Amino acid sequence: MTEKPNHLGDYLRARRALVTPAQAGLADRGGRRVPGLRRDEVAMLAGISRDYYLRLERGRDRNPSVQVLESLARVLRLDDEHTVYLLGLGADKPRRKRRRSGTESVPAGILQLLPILPCPAFVEGRYFDVLAANATATALSPRLSVGRNQLLDVFLAPEERTFHLDWEGTTECYVAHLRQAVGTDTDDHRFIELVGELSLASPRFRALWNRHDVGRQHGAAVPFDHPQVGRMRLHRERFPITGTEGITLVLCYAETGTADADKLALLGSFALTPTASNSENGISWLRFPLVERHD
Repeated sequence: MTEKPNHLGDYLRARRALVTPAQAGLADRGGRRVPGLRRDEVAMLAGISRDYYLRLERGRDRNPSVQVLESLARVLRLDDEHTVYLLGLGADKPRRKRRRSGTESVPAGILQLLPILPCPAFVEGRYFDVLAANATATALSPRLSVGRNQLLDVFLAPEERTFHLDWEGTTECYVAHLRQAVGTDTDDHRFIELVGELSLASPRFRALWNRHDVGRQHGAAVPFDHPQVGRMRLHRERFPITGTEGITLVLCYAETGTADADKLALLGSFALTPTASNSENGISWLRFPLVERHD
């Protein structure tokens, strides 16, 4: 019988490795085998016994009090979003059994909306699969086309390093959002496949995944270097699609009257024709298969 995953312990280990003694107000006397705080230092600063903290990391106690978790969050210098995530890991609530749909389907209304939007627009699934895209999105990046996966591309496609001027920040954001979205639902087949492939192929992904950062993607100004129109900064906004499970509409637009807006208009004028198998009226789409699961 497979042992139950120790999400809380994994998170505590990862986060204490990121806090230096100086940040915690401790003198560093050297002799440390690994960076970050020792277990006994975390326990002392949080006001709990070393033995109890050790039980938490090893998964022998999976339901600490909120007060203990908040003390640990303070010692580990967690912000509000990471603290909420930690509290969720320690809740130890029984997971409801649920059946996932066999496909991630884009609602018909969204498919009708995409081709009339004047800016790059696409639909992404729970694991950053591109489920639908208008022609301007594909003109912005040919990798924003149906069937591609943004996580695989941003870490493994060499073009992404030059396309994203803040490639390091972009990769941090993607990984933190993935961990936030998945939470403890780590037995999903698609998730296992994706994280496994990236962990083997990308040292950058491995390093970020081991940090256990969490965070939702918010609206932001993103700098790009497009091979045809050059550098521009576009605002990216994400809108959850009601009636779906984790499917999001993503829009990229420029501020009116700016050089970036002119470049985006030029890009739209020679928007690429979608190459996906299903396309009509300037939009490509698919139903992305998921493995049905019972948990």
